[in-house]
This record gives sequence, structure tokens and C-alpha cells, in this order.
Amino acid sequence: MCADKTSDTAQDTPDYKSTLNLPKTDFPMRAGLPKREPGWLERWAQIGVYDKLREKKGREPFTLHDGPPYANGHLHIGHALNKTIKDMIVRSHQMMGHDSRYVPGWDCHGLPIEWKIEEQYRAKGKDKDAVDMIEFRQECRAFAEKWVDIQREEFKRLGITGNWDDPYLTMDYHAEAVIAEEFMKFLMNGTLYQGSKPVMWSPVEKTALAEAEIEYHDHKSHTIWVKFLIVRAVEKTGARSQLIGVNVVIWTTTPWTIPSNRAIAFNPELSYGLYKVTSAPEGNWAKKGDHYLLADNLAEDVMKSAKVDEFIRKRDVSADQLDLVICGHPLRSVDGGEGEWDFDVPMLPGDHVTDEAGTGFVHTAPSHGADDYILGIKHGLQMTHNVIEDGSFRQSLPLFGGEVIITPKGKEGGANTAVISKLAEGGALIARGRVTHSYPHSWRSKAPVIFRNTPQWFAAVDRDIDDGQSEMGDTIRERALNSIDKLVKWHPQTGRNRLFAMIETRPDWVLSRQRAWGVPLTCFVKKDAMPHDEDFLMRDPAVNARVVAAFETEGADCWYKDGAKARFLGSDYNPDEWEQVFDVLDVWFDSGSTHSFVLRDRADGTEDGIADVYMEGTDQHRGWFHSSLLQACGTKGRAPYRNVVTHGFTLDEKGNKMSKSLGNTIVPEKVVQQYGADILRLWVAQTDYTADQRIGPEILKGVADSYRRLRNTMRYMLGSLSEFTEADRMDVADMPELERWVLHRLAELDHKVRTGYAAYDFQGVFSAVFNFATVDLSSFYFDIRKDALYCDGDTERRRAARTVLDILYHRLTTWLAPILVFTMEEVWLERFGDAESSVHLEDFPETPADWLNEPLAAKWAKVRGVRRVVTAALEVQRTEKVIGASLEAAPVVHVRDSDVLEALKSVTFEDVCITSAVELSGDPSPAEAFRLPEADGVGVVFEKAEGAKCQRCWKILPDVGNHTHDGVCGRCNDALS
Repeated sequence: MCADKTSDTAQDTPDYKSTLNLPKTDFPMRAGLPKREPGWLERWAQIGVYDKLREKKGREPFTLHDGPPYANGHLHIGHALNKTIKDMIVRSHQMMGHDSRYVPGWDCHGLPIEWKIEEQYRAKGKDKDAVDMIEFRQECRAFAEKWVDIQREEFKRLGITGNWDDPYLTMDYHAEAVIAEEFMKFLMNGTLYQGSKPVMWSPVEKTALAEAEIEYHDHKSHTIWVKFLIVRAVEKTGARSQLIGVNVVIWTTTPWTIPSNRAIAFNPELSYGLYKVTSAPEGNWAKKGDHYLLADNLAEDVMKSAKVDEFIRKRDVSADQLDLVICGHPLRSVDGGEGEWDFDVPMLPGDHVTDEAGTGFVHTAPSHGADDYILGIKHGLQMTHNVIEDGSFRQSLPLFGGEVIITPKGKEGGANTAVISKLAEGGALIARGRVTHSYPHSWRSKAPVIFRNTPQWFAAVDRDIDDGQSEMGDTIRERALNSIDKLVKWHPQTGRNRLFAMIETRPDWVLSRQRAWGVPLTCFVKKDAMPHDEDFLMRDPAVNARVVAAFETEGADCWYKDGAKARFLGSDYNPDEWEQVFDVLDVWFDSGSTHSFVLRDRADGTEDGIADVYMEGTDQHRGWFHSSLLQACGTKGRAPYRNVVTHGFTLDEKGNKMSKSLGNTIVPEKVVQQYGADILRLWVAQTDYTADQRIGPEILKGVADSYRRLRNTMRYMLGSLSEFTEADRMDVADMPELERWVLHRLAELDHKVRTGYAAYDFQGVFSAVFNFATVDLSSFYFDIRKDALYCDGDTERRRAARTVLDILYHRLTTWLAPILVFTMEEVWLERFGDAESSVHLEDFPETPADWLNEPLAAKWAKVRGVRRVVTAALEVQRTEKVIGASLEAAPVVHVRDSDVLEALKSVTFEDVCITSAVELSGDPSPAEAFRLPEADGVGVVFEKAEGAKCQRCWKILPDVGNHTHDGVCGRCNDALS
């Protein structure tokens, strides 16, 4: 094998180094990506690469619709992962022959931005409520604009391609007009209604929250065991009458909801008993002689919590006995209650009751729980309005008026302890405690939320829609479920199961938020009418059209201008008879509507308003995937996407969630500054993004090492292709077997690359290409052909090798371009550096099908198998200092299989093994032969090469010194001549 030489040749022997065809390239081994990448970004902007790609005619469109990030802060590692995956999808489909479009977008309305402006107000001692609504909204708009510009540059620095000059923003006037128009489709098709039911409410942010805006954290709650005295039975059978005077015991972790109690639920399938306390400490809340109704599986735990010394089970209590039994409210007799709780508390059957924790009886407050509400509706229980928007009890509530559940700073107020104290005062408690459990919090303020009954606007998911789009079903839920199963492909498939289960059981969609920065619910309600009245909601296409037209030219701010109501109602209605709704839409409705003003309305959208792919994190099954599906099913009758691709979350190296407090966050900007964006992109390509990924300093070092190995492969090809021209190209049919084997491997790889990219499997693509480059090429083909490339003259073997290198170059460079966008541009420009050239303007080269040659591949698999034994045998000799290089060897290779032996004889096996000679034998292997367990029937006997060392190629051959040029072999003599 030839290499750069600094050998101690005799002084009278010529130095042949200058006669070798050594690699020539200016491509540096040290990438210097952090400093050099911005230059390529500038070049792409000058060339207008994205726009030039749009000029390619006759290509099938492919559209990835961008799930909008929120415009309120610098990018985190999740943003980098998300946008890089999207970029790889867009670029790879473009290079596979599509017109691959990508319009980046931003979510601009909503509470996070509003919250930031309010924080600024609080810092200045400014009262938000004293600020003009439009002025406040304009401050929110300016805040969003600032962060859109910042994030745009941060995304571009990661090498993300797209229509950056014309992104979509949910706060653009046209976007606001379309969002309002889409909302009014729900108004017109009958799915919109106003209802009063418990929703997750943030007392800190004073608004309802969607499930997607909730995260769960450990929270320490009060726990109380409360007695409800049975006072009578609706039907006085003997069994029921015997329960009068007995206490039903409930357990709750939300004592503040007790004032809103309206019933107790039990499960007819559970086993219940009547228990008597027979011994208890003096002064204990649970006293000797007390009788309690409890689920049998929980009785012992309850008595232990109540510090009862001894108790007995007196008898069974059946579901029939419990049904129609009436209790008194535990606050009924507390002084100062003013008769507020002087009402019946019925016992009602409910499937949601279990005996896994608590008492087997569930305190039911229909205004403060989902199951409670359902049970309340079924049995006509009264809804309460005891808790106001700031998370405190209404001032008129006896005993507790003004008490706070959650303070404006997200801390526990005094409501729980106030309720507990009054229950204890009235003798209604048998135990109290604290428990740490998973509890819902707002993902913005990080504060606990409460279930609170408020009037809200809903989209009904189970109402029939008469809009002529019933192919997927008549209701939003039916259309969504059918779309999931019949119209959408899921990557991975588990995404289908997750979203299907959510849609199958979800309640009606809460559309309204009690905030200021957003698109208002553009509807009017009739004064003095009730929500269930036929004329409660105005449904007038002319009014709707005036609203949309105004939003197009003035934006949604015009809804808040003086005289807006009269302007929109026009002369057909008396403004005094109608009320204008000022709630704003849930921001998930904004982003869920983006398919309309991006895919449907833009010139770079899609003909049918449907995206080829939506790609987001797994949390978006309850977020953007979910809201987009519901919104589109309500307005266009089907899902707005054909494929849904999901990625997991990003964790630190130990698998922990990233947190500023833990100091384990990875900031994309810092990774780019240290390593370059291509290293971050390579990390994305090397991970299984469908699961949670890990990143950290050690992982990034490993990624950088993979990058260096790949860069070295590309550098070697560039150097070996120096001055290669079309005149040097050789026909495939005339190539040696080794080159044709490489082309066979390329054809196999071409299929893997294309199918992998089409299936969004970047890990599979990169793994296949990287292993090919480092194993098949660097460790095998390049190793073998280095001698011919360096030392041959203008031989067919060298021309064939360089032709294959050129073929490899074009494929590896383009195949890797969607991943390593900067590096492959550098590799491309090293050979094709004219002003308008870019690898990102190229397609993947077509690979001839006849390059596939399975018989040849099978033969070379046998050759490589024997080569591994020879290489291992020589490594033993090298380790023992018998030889310094493999060219000093001329091993004898014994091969038992005659077919394998013939295969070896048909190739120049010494070149394959990088030895100066090889003797092949079918004789049995002698005892001293080197063997490998996995290569049965192959033995290698080491022999040293005979002859002199060629001072040009370093092979040891008998003919060295017998030619015109001193100290060289015949092959090198011919090359020198």
C-alpha cells in the first residue's frame, strides 16, 4: 500500500514521492463550522436557493405545514430538534423530485404574551384594566413581532430552509379574518353553544385553560374524611330506614369544594358495610359508638387514619339500600351558615367511584369536577357559582366569603383551612392529613389550577352538522375518528392510538378564554334570551361578512373600537337588543385554523387545503394535531393532513427532564457556537426521534467524532478526484469486479436512502450511509484502491476507481445534504464552485437498476470473509513486532471450500489483503495456521514477502531493482516511464 513517505531510503535512490498521484484538495480536515457556516447562509440568501427551487416546473408538490412555535422567547433544544426534523423532511423530498414547500409560521396570540405585558405593567405599578384595550393589544402585537424576528434568525442559523421572507403569523390581518370566519362556521352550522360547566381554571391567569395547556406536577394537598349524616330515605323501606342516623364518610383532597357539595356518589358494584367504632382515644374526632358506612376494602385504612383503636363490621349494606337515601350537608348546622346549606344531599350511583383509595363514597360538587358535572346533569343537581375568577369565594358566601383558594402568586390561600376549621367546629370530621400527589398546573404560570364552573363557549363534538360534508360522518367526533383511521398515516403508529383514544372520550371543545390578546369570538347574543333559546345567537351571513371584511383591512382590533357593534350589525338590527361577545378564542383554535389561511389561501399552499405532513412533538396529540383535527372536521369535514409524524421529548444525558433549576439544559445557540449547527443536525439524525432523546456534552462529543470520520471520507474522495474530467470516465461494463461491487452496494443503498427519507426515518438513512462510508469504503474499498490511485499510471484500474469515486461523491454529497446542509455544500463547492452552484439545487442522482448484481455481491461476501481472517492473522504478527506493515507479508491461505477458493483465485487477492503476495491453497490447514471461529475452513500461515522493497509503492517483490528506474517494481517502472 502506498502512502506519503518519509522512509530512510538509500542516499543514491531517487525520491519518488513527487511522482505519486497523492490526493490534492484544499478541503480542510478541521471544519471550523461555527465561523464558516454564516458565510454559507449569506451565499444561499444571495443565490435565492429556496426561490430557485420553486422555479423547477412539472414537479409534484409536497407540503409540510409548520406547527407554529410561540413567539415569546429564545429557542430551546426542543425547537432545534423540531425544526431540524422538519427541514430534513422538506429538503429530502425536494431532492427526491418534489416541489417541496415550507412556510414557517408563528403563534402570536394568547396568554403567554399577554402575561409578559402584564408583568411589565406590574413592574411599573401600572393597572392593566386602566389601559385602553386596543393600546394593550398593540403592545402585545409589538412584543410578538420582536420575538418573531429574533426566532427567525435563530432558526435560519440552524440551516433551516423555507420561505423566511413571507412566513405566516396568526396575528396577520388576513389570518385574523380567516380565524374569525372559521369560528363563524361553527356558529352557522349549529355546533357552537354557550354552556356552564366546570373547566380547568387558572386563578393566577384568570382564564379557562385547555387540556393542552396543563402539565402535572407533585402537589401537597389537604385531605379530609368528612361525615354526612343520613337524615331520611325517599322510600322508607325497612333497610333504608335503619340507616337514618348513620354517617356516610367521604374523603377529598379539595376541602374548598365542600361548600359546593350537592350529592354523594357510590358504586353499586362495590361491597359496602356498616361499621361501628368500639374503642377510640379520649377526645378523638371518631368516637366510640359512631356508625360509619364504608367500602369494605377501605374500611381498615379509614379507621387507621381516624385513629380508631377498635371497630366491628355490623352488617352488609346493599346498593338498593344506599339508593334514595338522603344526607344532610355537613355545614348545615354550623353557626353563621345562614341556611346556605340547608338542603338535601342525595346518594347517587356512579360508575366513576372505586375502592382503590378514599372511602368508597365520592363527595360530588357538579361545579368543580368533570365526573361530578356529568352525574349532576344526569340527576338535575344544582350548579353553584361560589368561586369567582380570581380563585376566591364570592363575598356573599356565608362563613367563607373572600377566602382565597389559590393566590395571585400561585400559592395556597386560606380557603382550605377555613373550610376544614368550620367542618371540625360542626363535628363533621373524623380525620385530616396531607398527601403529595400529581396535580394539574398551568404550563405558563406553573401554578395549580382548579375546576371551576363558568359560562363558556363550546363546540359540540356530537351534534349533527348539516353542511353536505358527511363522507367521514355527521358529527365532529365521527369525522375525526374516521379521518384518523381512513385518511391519515401515522409515524409512528402509536400516534394513531393515542389521538384516537383522546378523541373517542373527549368532552365538547371549550373555545373561549377570558383574556384580551387574541381573536374575539365574533358573535352576538340577544339580550334577555337564554342560551337554549332559538334566537339566543345571531346567525346572519351578512353580519359575518362585514366582520370578515373589517378584519381583513384593520385586523381584529376593530372589534374593540367604539361603535363596532352598530357597525357590524348594520341597519337590520337594533344594537340595544344585542350583546357583543368579548371573550377571545382559545389559541389552539388559532393554530388549528392555520390550514385555511396557509394551505388554502396562499399561492404556495395546496390545491385542496390539505398538508402532506404535520410534524410535531408527542405532546401535540393533545395540542396542535388535536385542535387542527377538530377544527377541520367542523369546517371542512376531514383531517387537514395526510401524514402525522411525531417526535419525543429531549432529555439530558442521564435521561432526566431538562430544567434551569437543575442546570442541565442544552441551549442550541451554545452548541452552534462551540461545534456548529451541522453537529446539532447530525445529533438529530443519529437519534431515534420517535422516542425521547438524550443530549449532553459527552453525547455531542461522540456526534462530533462521527462527523470527523465522515468528513475524512469526503476529504479523501475530493483529494482523489483532483483534476478528474469526463475524459477520465470509464463505462461500468468495463470496470473490474471490485468497482462493480461498490456500484452494487450503491444501488442497494439508493433504495434504503429513498425509502428511508420517504418514511421520515433519518436515523435509518444516516446509519446506512455512515456505515457504508466508514466500513465499505474507508475500511475496505479505499484501503484496497489507495495503492492503485497513488501508484498506478493511467491504467484502467485507476480510471475505474476514479469513476466510481465520482459516482460516490455525487450520491453521498446529495444523500447527506438534507442532514449536513453546511458541510455538504462545502464538499460540493470544492468541485463545483461557480457563483450560482449549490448542492441544495440538485436532486438525488438516479441509480441504474442494472448496477444491482446479487451473484457478484455473494462472491465478494466470501472474499471479504477470508480477508478478515488474513487481516486478523497479520495483526497478530504486527502486535508481536514481527512485521511493521502488512506489505511485509506474503501469507499462505488455506481454503477448504472449493467455490470460495475459486472466487479468491479470480481476483488479485494480495491487493485485497494489502500484502505483497498471497499463496492460495486447497490443502488442509496445518496445525499452526491462524483461524477465526466464524470462518470455518479458512487457515492462514504467515510468511514474509520475498524480494526487495519498492521505493515507490513499498511492496516487497522479487523484481525490484531489475528495471530502468532504480529501486522500483515493474508496475512503478511503467508508471514512471
